[in-house]
Amino acid sequence: MGSGELEPGQLLPPMRELAERLGVNPNTVAAAYRTLRERGVIETDGRRGSRVRSKPATTGREFIRVEVPAGVRDAAAGNPDTALLPPLAPAFAWAAAQGDREPVLYGHEPVEPDLARLARAELDADGVPAGPVAVTSGSLDAIERVLAVHLKPGDTVAVEDPGWGSLLDLVPALGLRTVPVGLDDDGPLPEDVRRALEGGARALIVTDRAQNPTGAAVSAARARALRAVLRRYPQTLLVEDDHGHRIVDLPVHPLAGVTRYWAFVRSAAKAYGPDLRLAVLTGDELTLDRVRGRQRLGPGWVSRITQRAVVRLWADGAVDAKAVAAAYGRRRDALIAALAERGVAARGRSGMNVWIGVPDETGAVARLLQAGWAVAPGARFRMGAPPGIRITVSTLTEDEVGPLADAVASAVRAVPGRGYV
Repeated sequence: MGSGELEPGQLLPPMRELAERLGVNPNTVAAAYRTLRERGVIETDGRRGSRVRSKPATTGREFIRVEVPAGVRDAAAGNPDTALLPPLAPAFAWAAAQGDREPVLYGHEPVEPDLARLARAELDADGVPAGPVAVTSGSLDAIERVLAVHLKPGDTVAVEDPGWGSLLDLVPALGLRTVPVGLDDDGPLPEDVRRALEGGARALIVTDRAQNPTGAAVSAARARALRAVLRRYPQTLLVEDDHGHRIVDLPVHPLAGVTRYWAFVRSAAKAYGPDLRLAVLTGDELTLDRVRGRQRLGPGWVSRITQRAVVRLWADGAVDAKAVAAAYGRRRDALIAALAERGVAARGRSGMNVWIGVPDETGAVARLLQAGWAVAPGARFRMGAPPGIRITVSTLTEDEVGPLADAVASAVRAVPGRGYV
């Protein structure tokens, strides 16, 4: 496989047949297949056999990106506006001083008590069920740990489509299979979720707000419909990602608690800075106990100095959540309105991204690049969903809205081989 002799999607020979051909014990071939499956290189579909994954998980979607030449405006990276992030130096200076007076050594509790207290109070206020609190190195780290302690290679996970590219890479990298779930502005479609769970999916991952890349946010009505579906499958592992916390002015409508196993994740990345690498995780007792147990065998804990710095940022009100949400909302709404004036439909109910369906994804990205705009190709976020592009509006200025909308309208209307329509 490493030599490239086997094509993506190619069916592999049955294990016994390959063992006879190679003159080795069938257990050796079975172990090799198992290792390849766990690494996301091959996938197994019951009696249909094993085949090379069409997109091996080890390659990742990060290679599907646009290089931003000098002079081109970057609306592709998905980063928050640094002008809206708080200064970190004062909080870390304070946290380090606390650490000098009371160093954290091996055997100490992994979670800063004040962080757990503040996080739990906000979770309670938002209707997230009671549960212990853990701290991980960002949302993806939390999701990986939750999936790893509950699922085994070959299990299926229902994921949003289009959805977060890193998550779409992570699931197969763990040796798991993905099944796509469609979504609209109000979140995952209940009928798609039902089909996925009825088809054997053991886990469901939902983004509560600021869904990447579409900006969807789970509404109260959609949350009720999804809970009704999940009640029929109580053994489902439910993972919720609320990375839009403190950058979105829409309320969260958690699904947590409707199934036996659940986890709810909140990251500090978008509101306070990606380099903090900190997320708060809560969930049912068994899930959190397993996650903390595995964490002890790896990194042990997330730096308590970092945790204390986040506590200071929270306690000082370093981020005006309403102002941040309003700033992103103005930029997002302005672009969507400008596109609508030009006959281009776009989605972006919350967060810092706008999703635009296009007939020719590659061509649209290339034409926008020529016009001076770098946008993210939808292939980074899609499984079976139609083509699209993602535009990050976090730093978009008022003067840029019109020119960007003009460029998008021109790029979208161009048809390969036929010019513009």
